[in-house]
Amino acid sequence: MGTLSDYLALTKPRIILLLLITGYCAMIVAHGGLPPVGVSVLALLGLFLSCGGANAVNMWYDRDIDGVMARTRGRPIPAGRMRAETALIVGFAMELASFVLLWRAVNLLAAALALAGFIYYVFVYTMWLKRRTPQNIVIGGGAGAFPPLVGWAAVTGQLSLAAILMFLIILFWTPPHFWALALFKQDDYRRAGIPMMPVVRGELTTKWQSLGYTVVLLAVSLLLYWTKVVGPYYFVAAWVLGLVFIGYVLIQLREQAPEVKWARRTFRFSLLYLTVLFAVMVLNVRR
Repeated sequence: MGTLSDYLALTKPRIILLLLITGYCAMIVAHGGLPPVGVSVLALLGLFLSCGGANAVNMWYDRDIDGVMARTRGRPIPAGRMRAETALIVGFAMELASFVLLWRAVNLLAAALALAGFIYYVFVYTMWLKRRTPQNIVIGGGAGAFPPLVGWAAVTGQLSLAAILMFLIILFWTPPHFWALALFKQDDYRRAGIPMMPVVRGELTTKWQSLGYTVVLLAVSLLLYWTKVVGPYYFVAAWVLGLVFIGYVLIQLREQAPEVKWARRTFRFSLLYLTVLFAVMVLNVRR
């Protein structure tokens, strides 16, 4: 049946943390300051259950390729510490609990958006796109972009242009972030038969496309300032962070195989980029 740590591992806690951060930052921006504690706790719990449930179902479906890839073979199912059916049941039970909690304690829109994110990640990305197209991350990245929509809806009961721009920031951030990882983990994806961009189209094409997405990301991040929900410090931070991200990708573009030093650095910076950008939104929110 697995230990408590195995059940926690099903939720992919490191990924969950970043999703909760973006969702909570959206709540603060939507409220123009710290939202009520009760709403915050309930919304974040519902978001955790939904995202964690989606990750558990993802582990159930991907158990065959997880056992092949070095970075995932230690997960509970391929390591033999948990039955696959247990992960499937846990995943759908978490999503059901999330929907009921958000619907009854927050609002129906937040519950529906969390459910939409679950469906997108499980059925659109995991079951449809991941094993079929090198555009899997481009289209599937929308799954990880739902938390700001859920957070915004939890506080306001509606959506706005600012919330949609936060969604787009994560959507356009995902390809250069994940392709940097794929550049230094492509042997894993090749063994598992996953058509990641570096495996199918080559490193150079991947790097050029990453550059294009970072340029679009910079533009979208700047647009958030014009919605009047954040102040000038955010505008400056978005410029600086965006240009530094582009710089990392440009240096990565010049890196020749088998070197992956800058791919690793770009991946690490991409995590810092998103965390700092959303943190500055909170610190410079217009009240």
